[in-house]
Amino acid sequence: MTSISYINQVLSKLKEKHPEKEEFIQAVEEFLPTLEPYLDEHTEVIEKNLLSLIVEPERLIQFRVPWQDDEGKWQVNRAYRVQYNSAIGPYKGGLRFHPTTNESIVRFLGFEQIFKNSLTGLPIGGGKGGSDFDPKGKSDAEVMRFCQSFMTEFQKHIGPDIDVPAGDIGVGGREIGFLFGQYKRLNGYAAGVLTGKPLNSWGSLARTEATGYGLVYFVQNALADRQDSLKDKKVVVSGSGNVSIYAIEKAQELGATVLTCSDSSGYIYDAEGIDLDLVKEIKEVHRGRIKDYLDTHTNATYVEGQPVWALKEPYDIALPCATQNEIDLELAHAIVNAGTKIVAEGANMPSSKEAIDCYNQHGLLYCPGKAANAGGVAVSALEMAQNSTRLPWTFEQVDSELKTIMKNIYTVCSETAAKYVEKDNLMVGANIAGFDRVIQAMLSQGLV
Repeated sequence: MTSISYINQVLSKLKEKHPEKEEFIQAVEEFLPTLEPYLDEHTEVIEKNLLSLIVEPERLIQFRVPWQDDEGKWQVNRAYRVQYNSAIGPYKGGLRFHPTTNESIVRFLGFEQIFKNSLTGLPIGGGKGGSDFDPKGKSDAEVMRFCQSFMTEFQKHIGPDIDVPAGDIGVGGREIGFLFGQYKRLNGYAAGVLTGKPLNSWGSLARTEATGYGLVYFVQNALADRQDSLKDKKVVVSGSGNVSIYAIEKAQELGATVLTCSDSSGYIYDAEGIDLDLVKEIKEVHRGRIKDYLDTHTNATYVEGQPVWALKEPYDIALPCATQNEIDLELAHAIVNAGTKIVAEGANMPSSKEAIDCYNQHGLLYCPGKAANAGGVAVSALEMAQNSTRLPWTFEQVDSELKTIMKNIYTVCSETAAKYVEKDNLMVGANIAGFDRVIQAMLSQGLV
């Protein structure tokens, strides 16, 4: 059987089993075909039918979360955890609290997480989870009661050497703190059971900044490999959460001008460069809307109801940091027409397959999320190391390790791409490099 016929066979069976799980099928469809040159060389994957093994999670958990609102009424949400692959370490991946969270979303995120975690070179397997609970508009007390109810069931399935969740969309330091407190009440103190914890609960310095910083470090390495730098580059960023904010911060620090940020209502364009202190105040202090930026920056432009990628101004680098599938084919063409040279993903799967094809057809350097945004989970693993030794590291220590990890990720992606296809095809490089480490671990452990 040829590699491509085998890949198509696995995909066909997966679609039959999960016809309604669009995001999950999309993730697998984008991933498996890129492995063709690897499978041509490693025929044992076909002979042992390992792709069928790796697309199925080791465990999928679903449970209800009952909680009381401030009026004393009972509410109920649905929660999930997919423990996808533990070949190279305990399951590791964030929890997402958002109304769109469902089994398909969690499966896609967990599948991607296997290879993202593998690329870090650290001993962490792949998992993901969350709930359709929406923290927006809830009081701190309501969020606390939800988190306590969530953890009462969830704690049965996790542990420092089993499954170590972290935050994702809708789950920040507040939520992790409430989750950790409930785990501690039920099981005793185990600092390593969650990452992204508040600093007073053995969290790690630089964890909040890690995904955004790591994204820019990845781009910095890609540019340096092409005798270029971020200095004087014009950058467009989507989103205004942690990833976006700290990508903006690091890009500005390295000499770039960041023109935009956004939220679900619209986007801000500031030709003079985004005032990051103001964005932090709006989003982190007041939990406000990005349009409030205009209250003090009247020269900026706010565009309501439009994605930032509809921007027609020229720029050099696109950093999508908002959510999955935020860039379709039409918006990808707009990015190309803006003269963009690099698209580096801070979010998980923000570009559709058609958008990625468009980047490649027009010669943009595409930096896939599983490589470019791996800084967050890398520092989560460093937090696990600090928890295990009960020794905190300085911000500078963590940041230095993050820089090294992101440089190594870029290098392995680039070198693997050069070996199997071409140097600039970082998507193939990332997929094959991440896949190879997991498969070799599975084979060595007899998990076939």
